[in-house]
Amino acid sequence: MASTANIKNGVVILHKNKRMKVIEFQHVKPGKGGAFVRTKLKDIQSGKIIDETFNAGHKLEFIRVEAKSMQFLYVDGENHIFMDSETFDQINVITKSIGYKKNFLIAGTVVDLLFDEDEVLDVRLPSHVILEVSKTEPGFKGNTATGANKPATLETGYVLNVPLFIDEGDKLRIDTRTGEYVERSKD
Repeated sequence: MASTANIKNGVVILHKNKRMKVIEFQHVKPGKGGAFVRTKLKDIQSGKIIDETFNAGHKLEFIRVEAKSMQFLYVDGENHIFMDSETFDQINVITKSIGYKKNFLIAGTVVDLLFDEDEVLDVRLPSHVILEVSKTEPGFKGNTATGANKPATLETGYVLNVPLFIDEGDKLRIDTRTGEYVERSKD
């Protein structure tokens, strides 16, 4: 068993008989009283995020997770299918457990799946992905200086705001952490 001193972003702990992923934490030393750790925890099963405070030195049970590099293949009903690039074994992951990350998955994307033995706990995306614009209003020459935006639908169905000069068929670099447009891809 470890204590609150071992908390880091991304670790998985067992809290109230649930596996919780630490999203963020802060060690607090008030002027009066004992130190404590303020955390944001995400329930891996339900996706619900809670705030929890632990006294400094509180004993926690950390769950050892294994990350495995997998390639996304396709969507089959309510499942996303991933393949281990070394063994070619395929794994079904329930779409609901992937959440908003499904907006950035296209066939061939390599991601890290986090496992607790045989159960998939989380899908770790690369920080940026390249996605093609499937639908947007036409762009016009000279629409670069105003800083105005327009909505665009990507090949995954995800809708985001892009600059006016972006056209259908353009490939865009998208930040998967924020879901925002970064730049037009040169690929």
